[in-house]
Amino acid sequence: MKTIATMKRLVMYIGIIIGNVTPTWAATNGREDNSDLFVWIFLAFCALIIVAQLIPAIMMVMGFSKGVKKEAPTTVPVAAEQKAATDR
Repeated sequence: MKTIATMKRLVMYIGIIIGNVTPTWAATNGREDNSDLFVWIFLAFCALIIVAQLIPAIMMVMGFSKGVKKEAPTTVPVAAEQKAATDR
């Protein structure tokens, strides 16, 4: 029973603290041009363009690293008769 009373008291204190803080949040000065939403939409669009350009660049860098990692292909010796046949 004591823990329930303690929990009720804790919830009451948290409610009092939150209730006193919310007028402070409402008292902040707003921007006069009200462009917050449009600025965030514009920045999100710019971020989308950057990410769309990064994906092919990352794929190209991965391709370069795979190409550097590969060993040189070994050449297979070809008989002289086969070489003469392919030259004709």
